[in-house]
Amino acid sequence: MQSLHLISLLLQYPSCELQAVAAEVRQRLAADPALPQVAVAALDPLLNRLATGDIYDVQEAYVELFDRGRAHSLHLFEHVHGESRDRGQAMVDLRQRYLDAGLEPEGNELPDYLPLFLDYCSTLSEARARDTLAEPGVVLIALAARLADKGSDYAPVFTLLCEVAGLEMDAEAAKALPPAEDPETLEDLDAQWEEEEIRFTADAAPDPTAACPQVSAILDRMRAPLPVNPANRS
Repeated sequence: MQSLHLISLLLQYPSCELQAVAAEVRQRLAADPALPQVAVAALDPLLNRLATGDIYDVQEAYVELFDRGRAHSLHLFEHVHGESRDRGQAMVDLRQRYLDAGLEPEGNELPDYLPLFLDYCSTLSEARARDTLAEPGVVLIALAARLADKGSDYAPVFTLLCEVAGLEMDAEAAKALPPAEDPETLEDLDAQWEEEEIRFTADAAPDPTAACPQVSAILDRMRAPLPVNPANRS
């Protein structure tokens, strides 16, 4: 599933280098028999914009979409743990999973950054890559639905990922994540990123913003080490 690396490029911050290879990315995705070609063809509007748009406009649109708030964040655990301390341990576990696979993450991105996770999946066998990609499936489905509602040309990227992972994109799954709205003002933005208050009390009320059990169970599997397949060992 090396094409997952190409898909990861489409979800990274746009660069002149990406613009230069956009046409090649299109050709290589279209030539991959493991990918559903109808879903690949739906990437054309995004690829055309990335290839021909003014780089500053393309970058500004990217930041506005993915970095302004949590609704479309590309950090997977953010949709489950927010900025709570649980997310920190989850990322430690996921990074260890990369290291156990012989991969050393580079740069400043956190382990739960989706393009980084896709790069990891691209190193796996096809069957294992599909299974691994399906682990945060509820996040992928929700992002596909949210971006489609917004009319974003990034929505087909997530639809393609869902099809590769064999996920069923129904309305119930699309609403499994806690709702998140993009902030409209700087005050709203500050409030959304404000760290949760720490409380030391034995009888605290349940947290109404806690992640749903379905999401937590899926991402628990994502953080777990990959099982060793004895048949593949030399």
